[in-house]
Amino acid sequence: MQLPAGPAALAAPLLALPVALGVSARPRSHSSPPALALALVLLLLGLVSLLILTGGVGLIQDPLFCLFVVFSFVSAVDLLIALEEDGIISGFTELYVREGDPHLRTAHGLLTCYWDGAVHYGLCLAMAGAAGRRKSYRGLGLFWLGSLLMSAVVFLLGNLIGKYSPELSPSFLLNLPYLLLLTWAGLRLFQQPRALPSLSPEQIAEEQRKPLYQRPWDLLLILILILTAAFTFFRGMVVLDCPADSCFDYTYLHEPYLRDPVGYPKVQMLIYLFYLLPFLFLAIYGLALPGCSWLPDWSLVFAGGVAQAQFAHLGSSLHSRTPFPYQTPEEVLWTFLLSNVLYALGPQLLALRCLRSPAFFLPRAGPGLARAKKYQ
Repeated sequence: MQLPAGPAALAAPLLALPVALGVSARPRSHSSPPALALALVLLLLGLVSLLILTGGVGLIQDPLFCLFVVFSFVSAVDLLIALEEDGIISGFTELYVREGDPHLRTAHGLLTCYWDGAVHYGLCLAMAGAAGRRKSYRGLGLFWLGSLLMSAVVFLLGNLIGKYSPELSPSFLLNLPYLLLLTWAGLRLFQQPRALPSLSPEQIAEEQRKPLYQRPWDLLLILILILTAAFTFFRGMVVLDCPADSCFDYTYLHEPYLRDPVGYPKVQMLIYLFYLLPFLFLAIYGLALPGCSWLPDWSLVFAGGVAQAQFAHLGSSLHSRTPFPYQTPEEVLWTFLLSNVLYALGPQLLALRCLRSPAFFLPRAGPGLARAKKYQ
């Protein structure tokens, strides 16, 4: 009897419990080789069993299914780490965090683990279920890809340049295969066919002929993206030590977490400045002129990245693991929360706009081709 792909993927994170206990149960002085061997054996046996239960031979035709199962296991481990570091459970991951990745004990590391253990796991489960039923999961996959890439890049660069960089261990190099797997998964996702709307060429042409003043929701969205771009540029200048009084006041009075020497907030704002800001201007262009077929895909990638980044940034600014001088002052708490939530909302609204009304972004057919289709 074969289990459906979704429940089998849901079972994969259960392996995190015996693996974590097996690693933590070893004495510290003799833990590394035996514990690592035990963890690998348990993990490989469990994953092979799951592939057999789900009819793995057929699912290998979509190798991303195997990747989703492995990443769901990683998500469960991250959730165990976050719960243990916050004192909710104990005895599972203390050895790994102490010896392998002490950076996970920072506020940013904990919030990243919570997001991975909840959102990324849910997305992996949904995509594994869709892959098992031979259904499309391209949209979910692009959102997951953006979120996971943002999480990994900010965490790794923050570890390299932050105050905890002297604590880096050789296990840091294990992140390189992780990034290569993400790159490969991204290429596979972009190569999957898009779900095109069932509209006639006349309906598409009519939608694309509408000028901007006849699309009030697009006008509002462009305004939101302009404000998001302005805030992105401002905070980028703040972390680059702009001497303007407004930047100085904002750093010390509104968002002191940007000065935290852990490095994560500075890396985050610079990624916003050099990658998100150009995309926002391109998105405004794509909303103003029809036929920008690249926008729906990339809006999902950036929506996932900004959602993850803002969750980690907001939570780290308020978490008790952040030193008190860098925590958000109570006097500006609601202003801080409102501005950052609205900041995260812009890319989500853009992705929703592209998904709900995709006709405007389809490639524009030439006049001759349109007339030919009309008389067929």
